[in-house]
Amino acid sequence: MAIITNEDIDDLAVGAALLGTGGGGDPYIGKLMAKAAIERHGPVDLLPVDDVPDGIEVAACGAMGAPTILIEKMPSGEEIGLALRAYEKHVGKAMGAIIPFEAGGINSMVPIMLAAECRLPVIDADGMGRAFPQLEMETFNVYGVPATPVTVADEQGNVVIIEAESAAKAEWLARGVTIRMGGQSYIVNYGMDGRTTRRVSVPGTMSLAIGIGRTIRLALAAHRDPLADLIEFFSGTHYETARLLASGKVVDVSRREQNGWSVGVVTIEPFDTSRRPVRIQIQNENLVAEEDGRVLAIVPDLICILEADTAEPITTERLRYGQRVNVLGVKVPPIMRTPEALDVFGPAAFGLTQNYAPLEAG
Repeated sequence: MAIITNEDIDDLAVGAALLGTGGGGDPYIGKLMAKAAIERHGPVDLLPVDDVPDGIEVAACGAMGAPTILIEKMPSGEEIGLALRAYEKHVGKAMGAIIPFEAGGINSMVPIMLAAECRLPVIDADGMGRAFPQLEMETFNVYGVPATPVTVADEQGNVVIIEAESAAKAEWLARGVTIRMGGQSYIVNYGMDGRTTRRVSVPGTMSLAIGIGRTIRLALAAHRDPLADLIEFFSGTHYETARLLASGKVVDVSRREQNGWSVGVVTIEPFDTSRRPVRIQIQNENLVAEEDGRVLAIVPDLICILEADTAEPITTERLRYGQRVNVLGVKVPPIMRTPEALDVFGPAAFGLTQNYAPLEAG
């Protein structure tokens, strides 16, 4: 079993921000909190999903809310532990392992904080393979794991327990509670046993995120092109394909808070003057990239906006006019492309009119 130490956290933060496709919460804040937890409680075991015992009790966890809120509404660090204790009391079971419900941003760090505090392993997998804005958009839900109960906690010590008839209804209720909690909360849900965890999870996403961050760091240290190294790195993983969609300057960012999400559009003017501007639609995460009406990439495939020189990912809340960027598209694993999965987090689930087109077909 591998371990996650403070030396891994910087790489994990970069990789998780990239997998977050613009969302998932500020990785810098999460990084500080995860490092503090490891310093207090020691390294965290990273358990390969294929090695999860059949009968172990597993719970998913993470943060909910608009990523922009996190810049001003700092967590205390105690919210997620409070949510887990309330969850265990409610279901009458002690958890034996923690799994991230998504691989992006702060939500790769929250499970580490919780695992360190509780002396539990973190499973090297998650339920999204990236970040999505809604609680039902999980492979856990797609393949039959109930989303409820959900425990929702905030920095004031408030806890709400939600039971609902569906994952979508759980999302609606938890989102409303999160808004009342100031736009950011911390949740535990999707309880399951080990056998189910192996069946319904996107494998290897924590180690993948660490590998992404390490690849970028080593390329910069060796004065190589980090984007080229990153594309080559993905070709050796179960994500298989990454390709450059556009390079240019951010010329417009339209962004607002709506129903607990950050929504908007970013426009990138290509450096290549023969190309048309690229528009990327956002709902916490980057959903679809288009050039003159032609789809370059669309959910669930990843659309990652990277700083042009360093390949460091830029989260939604950090996008600014004048930034020089590359837009990277990344193919998701097969478990996220089944008809059942596309029904839950394909384009239509976001109200998009464009059909899903696999990244590698473009």
